[in-house]
Amino acid sequence: MAHSLSAKKRIRQNEKRRARNRARKGVIKDQTRAFTTALASGDVGKAEGELRKLTQRLDRTAAKHTIHKNAAARKRSRLTKRLNVMRKAKAGGGGTKAATA
Repeated sequence: MAHSLSAKKRIRQNEKRRARNRARKGVIKDQTRAFTTALASGDVGKAEGELRKLTQRLDRTAAKHTIHKNAAARKRSRLTKRLNVMRKAKAGGGGTKAATA
């Protein structure tokens, strides 16, 4: 248990920051779920919109140092890659270079 005033204040600050960070991460998880469900339903337009929202949220959260900027970039890249795979499947171009050569 903290005894000094500064230690008590530090505890209060940490609780506020933890709550704020957990809320930000929760929003990211919710938006990721929304993107995944849009992707699973096969709705490319909706998935693009959800990815745009999610990208903005990831960048904003990384700017506030809740998550690392490289972690945000990695998530953005992986989700974009999944969307591109779905776009390609919808367009009918599911082949690889080796198959076409």
